[in-house]
Amino acid sequence: MESATQNKMGTSPMLKLIVSMSLPSIFSMLVQSLYNVVDSMFVSWYSPDALTAVSLAFPIQSLLIAVAVGTGVGINSLVSRRLGEGRQEEASRAATHGILLGAFSWVIFALYGVFGTRAFFASFTENPVVFDMGVSYLSIVTIMSFGMLIEVNLEKTLQATGNMIYPMLFQLTGAVTNLILDPIMIFGLLGFPKMGVAGAALATVLGQILAMVFSLIVIFKKKHAIHITFKKFKFNWRAVRDIYAVGLPSIIMQSIGSFMTMGINAILVGFSEIAVSVFGIYFKLQSFVFMPVFGLTHGVMPIMGFNYGAKNKRRVMDALKFGAIIACGIMLLGTLLFWIFPKELLAIFNASEELYAIGVPALRLISLCFVPAAIGIIFSTLFQAVGMGARSLFISVLRQLVVLLPVAYLLSKIGLESVWYAFPIAETVSLAASLLIFASLYRKHLHHLGEDIAPEQIPA
Repeated sequence: MESATQNKMGTSPMLKLIVSMSLPSIFSMLVQSLYNVVDSMFVSWYSPDALTAVSLAFPIQSLLIAVAVGTGVGINSLVSRRLGEGRQEEASRAATHGILLGAFSWVIFALYGVFGTRAFFASFTENPVVFDMGVSYLSIVTIMSFGMLIEVNLEKTLQATGNMIYPMLFQLTGAVTNLILDPIMIFGLLGFPKMGVAGAALATVLGQILAMVFSLIVIFKKKHAIHITFKKFKFNWRAVRDIYAVGLPSIIMQSIGSFMTMGINAILVGFSEIAVSVFGIYFKLQSFVFMPVFGLTHGVMPIMGFNYGAKNKRRVMDALKFGAIIACGIMLLGTLLFWIFPKELLAIFNASEELYAIGVPALRLISLCFVPAAIGIIFSTLFQAVGMGARSLFISVLRQLVVLLPVAYLLSKIGLESVWYAFPIAETVSLAASLLIFASLYRKHLHHLGEDIAPEQIPA
């Protein structure tokens, strides 16, 4: 394997490196965002009840994504650090465990899909049409979730080695398949039966399964910096512990978003089901802003982890600085988009007058949190990259449970529009906490990390 002074993550000019490693993921994330919006658009055209059902299912779907991505983040962090330290065999062992962890996660969600979906929807709606649509959609998404849970781990493994092209192609495969199948299966085109929201769910999982098959072919047939093999494989609890030392806080951190969404939905349903739909639409639309930033972190995290393992403080800090600048730029553009074109964005979802009345101020007020969120995301990426994911977990708990939900509940006593102010308030508080935690992390760990690589050591 390449040493720390030969691998591009340890030598290439930082801005060029971040752009080259992030652009494929940003592009694939934008396609994924397009899928998220188009998927909900087709569902909204099918019926308003279908949009409400999918919006109510979103927290469990987010929990599924949280487990997949959180485990992948743990694998990414461990593999990149081990490669930076020159411990290739341990990096490969971590990657091999990732496939098994994806399969174990699938068993849990499949059981939930069989036994838990009816009870979940019964707690949120008494509308029988919404109930039946929601149960059908969520059952399919969870029972057939093995495609996403395995593919994401392989995607994060390759990203940890600096390979961003194949992960982009994996995501594109799933998203494009999804986009093609959605209208066909929802509305019954080209001889297919009209399946409604069940068709939307089936299109989603078929795209994920195809992406998984593609990723397995690449991981076992192509040459990489790591080597996944089950020959003479022994399950190693230490490898699992090291993965979840970062992965579990990330899972919990993202899962908190699911509980936050359920809490906000419980507050909003007291006003109207349209308010719940608006919140669901917001989450689809904000993915156009947040997904590129998350794509950016996919390129930044392995750079941070590699250089932390290689004890190169300057490159760790450069990655943090450039990552924050780019993330803020993306979020600022998103804020302007939500303020200037809220009606046009809502029109995509066959909006009624009531939906416009609730949705326009909602999009504008919530988007005030975008820029401070950008900085917080980059700090969380640093915490995860250096193996200290508990810091990210603390920030997420603070933002979404300690601040956001209580503030949203209190503001709901004033009126529906006031609820949206809870988002920028929570993001501002969590950003201040992130800055304090970073200062402590820098003083205790980064400040004494080691000397920079001398210029003469860097190959031309």
